[in-house]
Amino acid sequence: MRILVLGATGFLGRHAVGQLRALPGARVSGGGRAPGADLPVDLATADPGRLAAALRSAAPDAVVNCAGAVDGSAVNLAAVNARGPAVLCEALREAAPAARLVHLGSAAEYGPTDGNRPVTETTPARPVGLYGATKLAGTLAVTASGLDAVVLRLFNLVGPGSPASSLPGRLAAELHRAGPDGSVRTGDLSAYRDYIDARDVAHAITLAVTAPAPLPPLLNIAGGRARRVREIADGLVRAAGFRGRIEEDGGGSTRSAAVSWQQADITAAAHTLRWAPRHTLADSLADLWAETRTRTESLR
Repeated sequence: MRILVLGATGFLGRHAVGQLRALPGARVSGGGRAPGADLPVDLATADPGRLAAALRSAAPDAVVNCAGAVDGSAVNLAAVNARGPAVLCEALREAAPAARLVHLGSAAEYGPTDGNRPVTETTPARPVGLYGATKLAGTLAVTASGLDAVVLRLFNLVGPGSPASSLPGRLAAELHRAGPDGSVRTGDLSAYRDYIDARDVAHAITLAVTAPAPLPPLLNIAGGRARRVREIADGLVRAAGFRGRIEEDGGGSTRSAAVSWQQADITAAAHTLRWAPRHTLADSLADLWAETRTRTESLR
């Protein structure tokens, strides 16, 4: 089975490639902007015809799109998150129409909820900012493409390798810099989020790639439990043996302020993929801390 992973060197891409390569008979190649990519491509600027020619040569049985942008200008967010999936779908229809496409969406597409009920795949999408809106546009491009495609709508990510653009990754790095008796300043930690380990996401990707039957257009991938964001700080403090102070100043992103509570219903993924999270939040944070400490100290 030939599997092409776009965004293969990113946080989720690396985890996905590792698990996909463990599949019997899998031939996994990476695509993206990183030097040395098997298929050099930037979906934000790619020409659909040229991409189709490259895909025709690669002849993938499945394509996993891990490419995405979480911040930057409106132009960048729209190019990567909205235009990128649309170009990919157009190229796949021309060059590899039988290939399965697994595209990664975001819980930000849902927007605010009533704070009482988990969101299902039929919950109306009402994103509150550019990121969520551009991710929703990408989802719509995939679900309307007519391809054998599924969007895995991911909730808040955690685990080893969490980037500095995420709260877990940033907080782990700041705790390491502060030392065991220092102080770390954070924004408001009172919101509720649904956390999922990146390794569990990679497992869901692997199951989606290999599922024999046509899949539903959209599946929530999450832990299935709303947790206070403060639990991320508390868990990292325990993992790090931190004795200092966490100073919560009440600031934070406008996106977080607008969405105070999120929880996913993951019944559909459990039924369709036979998937369930396998990592506890405590394990995810302990592994994140261990990876942060090892990586940081190796750079000294």
